[in-house]
Parts: sequence; C-alpha cells; structure tokens
Amino acid sequence: MKDTARLWRPALRAQRRAFSSSSRRLDNYAFIGLGQMGYQMARNLQAKLPPNDTIRVFDINNAAAEKLVREMKAQQAGGAVAQVATSAGDAAREADTVITCLPEPKHVKSAFESILATYDAIQNGELLSRPKPRLFIDCSTIDPTSSREVAAAVSSALPNRRGQFVDAPMSGGVVGATAGTLTFMLGAPDCLLGRIEPILLRMGKRVLHCGAQGAGLSAKLANNYLLAIENIATAEAMNLGVKWGLDPKVLASVINVSTGRCWPSEVNNPVPGVVDTAPASRDYAGGFGIGLMRKDLRLAMLAAKEADAELPLADKASEVYRAAEAEERCKGRDFSVVYRWLDGKE
Repeated sequence: MKDTARLWRPALRAQRRAFSSSSRRLDNYAFIGLGQMGYQMARNLQAKLPPNDTIRVFDINNAAAEKLVREMKAQQAGGAVAQVATSAGDAAREADTVITCLPEPKHVKSAFESILATYDAIQNGELLSRPKPRLFIDCSTIDPTSSREVAAAVSSALPNRRGQFVDAPMSGGVVGATAGTLTFMLGAPDCLLGRIEPILLRMGKRVLHCGAQGAGLSAKLANNYLLAIENIATAEAMNLGVKWGLDPKVLASVINVSTGRCWPSEVNNPVPGVVDTAPASRDYAGGFGIGLMRKDLRLAMLAAKEADAELPLADKASEVYRAAEAEERCKGRDFSVVYRWLDGKE
C-alpha cells in the first residue's frame, strides 16, 4: 500500500499544479445606483477588478453613468471593462454579481422588479446552466423587513440557490467611499462569506459579518440611531459651553479625553473651526446629509416598532432633524448643522 501511495503522489501533484495554473473564469458585474456613495464604490470596484472582467453600470441619471464609464476608461491602470446599461435589468442580465446602492426601500424594490422581470424573459435552462449562482449584494440602507421581502422574491424567481440576496450596508461616508476605506455590515449565510468578502474589500477595508440576511441592516440602523442622538447631544453640549464663555476648541479637547467622547465630538464636531476636516468648517457642505440622517432615523424607528423595542428619544430627535432641515440655512447640509439650528455661535 505504501508503494502504491508513493506512485500516486507525483500524479496528484501534477493535477494540483494543472488546476492552480488554469485560467480563471471571467466574471461579469453589475453596479446599480450611482449617487455620492455608489459612484465612488463602483469606481473603486472597477479599478481593482482584473482587466478581463466586465462591469455594467446603471443609474436613472444616465449622465452620471456615462461620466463614470468615461473616467473608468481613462484610468491608466486599466481595471475591468466598463459599460453603460440602459436599465437595472439590462445591467444585471449577464452579471454573476449584482451590487445595488440605492436611496430608499422603494428604489431597491423597483430595481429588483426590473431585474427579475428580465430573468423571467430568459429561458429557465439558460439560468440553470450558469456555472455559479448569481449573487446580489444590496449596499442600500433600508429597513430589514423590506430587505427580506426582496430576498424572498429573488429566492422565488431563482430557486435552488441559483440566486442569493444579501444585505451589506456600509459606514464611512463619501470620504470612505472615495478612499476605499468603508466598513460593511454584512447579513449573509456563512457559506457565502468566501465569495462576498473579496468583492466588498475592493470597495472598503473591513467586512463585519453580523449574521443571517437582514442582520447587517439591523446593525447599521442601531448604529445610526445612536449616531443621530449623539450628534444632537454634542451640538447641544458645545452650544451650552460656548454660551457659557468657553473656547470651543478647549471644550472639545475636554470632552474628547472624558466620558462624553464620541464620533460627533472628535471627528465630526459641529462647531466651525474645531476640526478643520469636519463639514462644519466648510459651511456644513458635504458629509452625511441631514435628509439621509432623517431617513435612517425613520427606518430605525420602523424597525424598532416591528421588533417591539422602545426608543424614548426617537420622536424628539426626529422632530429636531425635521425642523432643522426645514430651514433654508440648514437644508441639504451635513447633519451636524443641527448646531446652526440651535443658533450656535459660528
């Protein structure tokens, strides 16, 4: 038996070498939703994909899609072949991996109606003959219930695991999307991690697996609920201290080495001039828009209601963001503009 085993070893080694040196199957990607985040994410993904892969991009703003593809083609380093699609369904038709990054639940549902309608028009045999299942990664921040509804629709349209939908909302803002340093909160089965993580790490630097499908959104909304409250509290505390006569930089330095330290006090301080890189120091331009914070807060409240979880501060926080966004001097600006709404000293 030992001699027989020795005889087999060279053949096995040769098989392994042949397998490892065989050419990788080319992959097709679709990226749907080219807002401030999606635009940068798609750009990073394309740049880091092999040149024989293909990525098709779609946005209802066709000019944004065409502009992005021109930029992709102009890159010196190459990257995947980039094309503009005419619809979400067109983008996803041949894709092995479909990534969506859209504003609201209704937009995600609409995109997948288009995608699944396109698949309905394809012969079932063609769908089943694909070498690997289609993977749908939704990076939108929506409520977990809507996400599970879309996942169920995908499973129904592509049965026997021929299509799997996962949620991967992200944190890091436009700056993180541009730099490729996003953190993704992933809701997916364990068996898909090996396929999903390398894709997400082309657009970010960290993937946190939170549990089954829907868990990534639950984690994201819990985090953003906390952020919404911390932002208001930081604006109030800074306003209070400044009106007591404290230098805002001195006050911030005290908070940031004490128990009040948080991201809004240290990185996104709402007082102009305290943190040079914060939106407050450029007239609250850029950053995480107050409208987006209102949306995430609303989604967190909806999810909390479905989970029968109490959020005593949510109604008041929602009222603050609504009132601030209604003022022209605050509308469309970073959510730290709540400090301005409080008539904080600028």
